[in-house]
Amino acid sequence: MAIPNGDWVFEASGLKKEYDDGRVQALRGVDFRIRQGEFVAIVGQSGSGKSTLLQMLGALDHPTAGTLNYRGASLAEKADLASYRAREIGFIFQAFHLLPTFTALENVQIPMLGTHRSVAERKHRAFELLKAVGLETRRHHFPAKLSGGERQRVAIARSLANGASVLLADEPTGNLDTENADLILDLIAGLRREQNLTLILVTHDLDIARQAARIITMKDGRIVSDTLNLREPT
Repeated sequence: MAIPNGDWVFEASGLKKEYDDGRVQALRGVDFRIRQGEFVAIVGQSGSGKSTLLQMLGALDHPTAGTLNYRGASLAEKADLASYRAREIGFIFQAFHLLPTFTALENVQIPMLGTHRSVAERKHRAFELLKAVGLETRRHHFPAKLSGGERQRVAIARSLANGASVLLADEPTGNLDTENADLILDLIAGLRREQNLTLILVTHDLDIARQAARIITMKDGRIVSDTLNLREPT
């Protein structure tokens, strides 16, 4: 059955990215479509193009050639990409990128500073998000007083501050031990199910990728396989 265009969050066709006057080809003609609510893992070794592709989806970088649509509209033709990044996309990185002189509650409020929410509304929203990731009792702690897993949970709460429907996660457990990595993955996957988020996670770890419903494997800037994972946990 054909799926209406409105159900596709991302559609890429012939996506290419070159650096250094074409001497470095990070993406070599990538085609894919991702549906609302999907949990997709993008895997591959360093240099395969997976992080470059994630940056394209988040409009942190621009393709050299090809087309990339978000909900049926070309990202290249969007007049306000800053608003797209702030309101449509939640970013979770390997590095937590928390401001050290701000508390957990204040860090979560940062993406909301450019919105029309009042101070009271921002604080309430930040508190509810910290509660959702189990950190409401740590809301007044500075990052230096939080564990690595707690810092990443603050970063996850911050990524949802403006109600993004898409989460882009680039090696989100790379700085964590195994126990905390498992907790963070369970948290992200649980939030995705509860809020019908589209989750696109980049990793080089196949054990992590197997938690996704769909696994895209990249090599040398190309997609070499795109498979459904029937073992995805419910």
